[in-house]
Amino acid sequence: MVRVRFAPSPTGPLHIGGVRTALYNYLFARQQGGKMILRIEDTDQTRFVPGAEQYIIEALDWLGIQFDEGVHLGGPYGPYRQSDRKELYRQYAEQLIRDGWAYYAFDRPEALEAKRKEYEAQKKTFQYDCTTRANMENSLTMPAEEVQRRLADGEPYVLRFKFPDNTDITVHDLIRGQVTMNSRLLDDKVLFKSDGMPTYHLANIVDDHLMEITHVIRGEEWLPSAPLHVMLYKAFGWQAPQFAHLPLLLKPEGNGKLSKRDGDRLGFPVFPLEWHDPKSGEVSSGYREQGYLPQAVVNMLALLGWNPGNDQEMMSIDDLIRLFSIEHISKSGAKFNLDKARWFQHEYFQQLPDEQVADMLEAQVKEHGIEAGRDYIVKVAAMMKERITFPSELWDTCCYFFQAPTEYDPAAVKKRWQPGMETHMAKVIELLNTVPFEYDALHQALLEDYIKGNGLNTGAVMNSLRLSVVGKTVGPDMLTLVMMLGKEEVIRRVERAIANIKN
Repeated sequence: MVRVRFAPSPTGPLHIGGVRTALYNYLFARQQGGKMILRIEDTDQTRFVPGAEQYIIEALDWLGIQFDEGVHLGGPYGPYRQSDRKELYRQYAEQLIRDGWAYYAFDRPEALEAKRKEYEAQKKTFQYDCTTRANMENSLTMPAEEVQRRLADGEPYVLRFKFPDNTDITVHDLIRGQVTMNSRLLDDKVLFKSDGMPTYHLANIVDDHLMEITHVIRGEEWLPSAPLHVMLYKAFGWQAPQFAHLPLLLKPEGNGKLSKRDGDRLGFPVFPLEWHDPKSGEVSSGYREQGYLPQAVVNMLALLGWNPGNDQEMMSIDDLIRLFSIEHISKSGAKFNLDKARWFQHEYFQQLPDEQVADMLEAQVKEHGIEAGRDYIVKVAAMMKERITFPSELWDTCCYFFQAPTEYDPAAVKKRWQPGMETHMAKVIELLNTVPFEYDALHQALLEDYIKGNGLNTGAVMNSLRLSVVGKTVGPDMLTLVMMLGKEEVIRRVERAIANIKN
């Protein structure tokens, strides 16, 4: 059975790029009839941020990315939080030592810093690897009894992986094909520390093996670590999973990875939910709080680095599961497009039932201290929905259905309310009082008989009427709006406009 995992670290809010990684894992697992696991990788306790784990769970739940096992669900391969598993990692670290795949390194931080400066003076970069470890303070360069004494004395150490010298290591990647690196380009990564905590590399491999992960789908930033991971599987004698390294999400303009700074500068979120930093108190915006619909965010993210092999853009989660394939994931990075994100939001907002939009509108109407009938609110929502992208726009877009304007757009007044317009508005009132209050009758009497019959400018008269009723020259079909508001309300608004706009 296909088993994939999403394994974030609780070091802060979940970046939208991480969300995309979780989404691709989810789509692949569901399409293959497999399992999706949520594992929290918190081996680096110095970077732990309170609330981050719960934030990750809540964000993915909001987006509809569902798990079969995980830190919040349990399951047969638990525990699913690495800090709850730390006792088991030591035995695997010791196995690597016994089998000659790792060694103890006792180099003190000041010695490593001195070595780095020595190399810098030669305009080189120091790396602890198969070419330099023979000159360092480790169990490969000192007698066994000296190593045991230091361990017995509790001297601080780290366990490093022992790469074979001058060996080509090949990673088989489902997106990029074969990626080969020579071991002389790779540093002997730290796997375990004397405080009993493993590093990411050891814990990651051990957990993926014990949890029977079949496919590791993760970000491109982990590609340089893949040779080490492949060698760790070899060292343990385990079957490695299949790897797929996803392209980066890039900033909308220029080059480089999409960052929070880009979002702050250009005015869009890079986190799924609003984040309150417990240390600095800083608040970062989220897609949910800005009014984005989760299905819009999912559809938008899915197409950042993947395509279905056709021109289809609007896809439900079921569509995405059916169409998803690793073969159609791009090797190159995908630029974030704010306009496209808004486009998806608008398209999905249009698909909402009128009653659901009415719920949002009704709440905003009540916030402004206005009571209105439910049927009327539903009619307004149905009429105005196509003009809305975010729920926060509802009141500003629809407020004139519930309250008369108290101000009039000065630019529209200057352009539309020409001398003599009071006479034309007075004629509108006369027609409303004398003509049957029906759409067709008003259309004939006002537009055909009065405006066209007298050679008047239709735009000038009708926009002045709109200005009187709305306060600005935007809105739906004017006569449809008149029918919605009712004769008496429209007459009151036009009378008020005649009295006020001329001043």
